[in-house]
Amino acid sequence: MTLAPAMSAADRYLAEFEAAAARRRTEPRWLAEARREGMDRFARTGFPTTREEEWRFTSLAALAETPFERPPATASVDVHRIRALEICEARRHLVVFVDGRYAPELSAVAGLPRGVVVGSLREALASHADLIERHFGRATRDPRTVLAHLNTALADDGAFVYAPAGTAMEEPVQLLYLTTAPGAPTATHVRNLVIADREARLALVETYGSANGGAYWTNAVTDVVVGDAGRVDLYRVQRESERAYHTGATYAEQTRDSALSVHPVVFGGALSRHDIVTRLAGENGRCVLNGLYLLVGDQHADHHTTIDHAMPHCESHEYMNGVLDGHSHGVFNGRIIVRPGAQRTDSKQTNNNLVLSNDARADSQPQLEIYADDVKCTHGATLGPIDPNAMFYLTSRGVTTAEARSLLTYGFGAEIINRMEITPLQAQLDRLVRRRVLAGAGA
Repeated sequence: MTLAPAMSAADRYLAEFEAAAARRRTEPRWLAEARREGMDRFARTGFPTTREEEWRFTSLAALAETPFERPPATASVDVHRIRALEICEARRHLVVFVDGRYAPELSAVAGLPRGVVVGSLREALASHADLIERHFGRATRDPRTVLAHLNTALADDGAFVYAPAGTAMEEPVQLLYLTTAPGAPTATHVRNLVIADREARLALVETYGSANGGAYWTNAVTDVVVGDAGRVDLYRVQRESERAYHTGATYAEQTRDSALSVHPVVFGGALSRHDIVTRLAGENGRCVLNGLYLLVGDQHADHHTTIDHAMPHCESHEYMNGVLDGHSHGVFNGRIIVRPGAQRTDSKQTNNNLVLSNDARADSQPQLEIYADDVKCTHGATLGPIDPNAMFYLTSRGVTTAEARSLLTYGFGAEIINRMEITPLQAQLDRLVRRRVLAGAGA
């Protein structure tokens, strides 16, 4: 008997794409073309490998070999699990997605300012097609973003948040993505689009979690557009299952006098990769990246960031802290580009890694590419165990060794959390960091 050859990863996703295309005959032509282009790009290259410079510390071999299925549309979710992942008790601006599909019965959107839209991207195509077409995928045309191209091809839905000119959102928008992983491994592709027009201001909290401890893959892309003098604060909390794969990308475009802050926090997932790319495309723009990853066991987390200073008089500040225990592996690659003519750029980048175990590993690659001569740019990275002088200081004053270790580790994470401006989120993350630190101390 002759066995049929196993289907390759590219062939599996191409078959899924063709099946999905048959269901999406009512989609706008431009979107269908964008999906086809995304699928073609993925089919040409397949999953990245460690032979590629951008992926040399992160292997996706297990991800590529797993035959993920499309999640069923009938999954049920325990509402208590949603409550446990929520940030704000008010629940006025909460949008929930289950297995990548909008769940209006679990969402709560009320009291929005005039003209503001918060909800499903798929549903918004009917009312804001021109706006979405203008901005959809504008930042994901980089040929290196192969997983973002697969996301374009296969995403069922995601969040659409639009704040018109002059609008100030007083409360944060909560975007909650829950994966049920009912049995066989499933793959969910989520696509979000966030637009803040001129002088608009909004804050969002993206939270990714699971309904159980199953194995699954979340592939999420968020495009952010910040208009002149606009401001967007994006908080991204990854709390996936310990058996999950999470690949994410955040792409932002900023214009004149705009401000953007991105706060990625990683607690979960067996393997996590997050690409953050922002382009300062107008003068006097400001960008802050402020992230934390706390890894234990065999967890692997990879952050690749790019801040592109394309115009003069812009500033960026980047702070990434990692705490690594067990056999975990943290990867940071931070790239700052100062384009020709981008004079008076002020950019600072810092990556600090606290390694708590002899078996843990951190790889840090800060990079500066400067093509202008009137700039202030600095970068630095640290890697090492807890400072023995700090330990001595605390233990000499009656603090036990375990308590001293916990305090210093907690302070390493609190440095990042304290820069966040949403008080309920700060409190929730503080509890999670304390819980992780105490577990590491054996408490």
